[in-house]
Amino acid sequence: MANPPESSTASRAFLPVLALVGCGAFLNVYTTQALLPELSREFAASSVVTSVTVSATTLAMALCAPLVGLLADATGRKRLMVGALLLLALPCLLIARTDSLGHLILWRFMQGLLIPGVMVVTTAYVAEELPAPRVPAALALYITGTVVGGFGGRFISGLVAQAYGWREAFHVIAVSNVLIALVAWVVLPRAKNFVPQSAVQALPTLTGHLRNPALLAACAVGFALLFALVAAFTYVNYHLAAAPYRLTSAALGAVFTVYLLGVIVTPPSGRLVARFGYRRVLLGALALSALGFAATLAAPLPLIILGLAVGSSGIFIAQATTTGYVAASVRSGRSLASGLYNLAYYAGGALGAVLVGLAYAASGWPAVVASVLATLALAAAIAAFAWEKRAEA
Repeated sequence: MANPPESSTASRAFLPVLALVGCGAFLNVYTTQALLPELSREFAASSVVTSVTVSATTLAMALCAPLVGLLADATGRKRLMVGALLLLALPCLLIARTDSLGHLILWRFMQGLLIPGVMVVTTAYVAEELPAPRVPAALALYITGTVVGGFGGRFISGLVAQAYGWREAFHVIAVSNVLIALVAWVVLPRAKNFVPQSAVQALPTLTGHLRNPALLAACAVGFALLFALVAAFTYVNYHLAAAPYRLTSAALGAVFTVYLLGVIVTPPSGRLVARFGYRRVLLGALALSALGFAATLAAPLPLIILGLAVGSSGIFIAQATTTGYVAASVRSGRSLASGLYNLAYYAGGALGAVLVGLAYAASGWPAVVASVLATLALAAAIAAFAWEKRAEA
């Protein structure tokens, strides 16, 4: 496959801008997490109801991802990616002016419909435009960008809300969306290796994907990964906003600084996979994550934050590994395969925010941790039995 010319400024910025694109998309995904206690107070809603501001976005992402995969395989990469980033500013502006929790949830759902236009397309774009040996490292860098974006959305919203009110946080995110879209349009080269595939042509590809055990196993692991991560980082806000911690919105946003460890631990995952294989790296990452989240059962705040840091780092390594496994599991229809994976991944996030909320309402933070550990154990079992042949191959 052709590589972007190394002599051009655009090619030197190719991978950093892809990471920036991932950051831009994920600024929008979890923006309300640090704001949940404040939103509960303003709209007089329970923790489970307010958590729908998170799950509405991830649910829309899950539903839309396969359709975007079909669209991207038929129409192209760069224009769809940049257009989705640009349009993400609109629901941000609508959220900033909303007068009800119902409308806020609706605009968050709209955000979720647009985000797959970035994440699904970017994965296929990388797989097509770079030589195969460089794809795992490039995807790890892209995942690093999404980690920064996930942190940034939470941190910015908490910080801005503390100083100016939660509505202003969405104005800041809207401006960020526009600026990143412009950078991507100027810097990223047009796809050179893209081959259009009509929707009719995609039907056999879809059938093949649904009969691909390796891809289906990756989707199941992805479901479990985001289920666990969203559950933990949604309800830890209520846990830390309550006695004896009583953290403010800004402080809750600062807790998500632990996400930045993902910037350090995710890029080397590509090299670890090259040396040890997808399956072994995934199982190690899941064990690390389980250890971290179990540590959050301790009472001291520093231990809770340390546990969140270790737990999220394990999830990030697992996500980068699973994303690479998806790319290795198919030979055609990569956007569609990515769309199917993201359907499972974000469906897990949507259900994690709601179902684990029932456990939190019944038994508090220990029930959340128990749910997270059970989900990670399930992911490990799937990988141990269903990934073995493919990973060792």
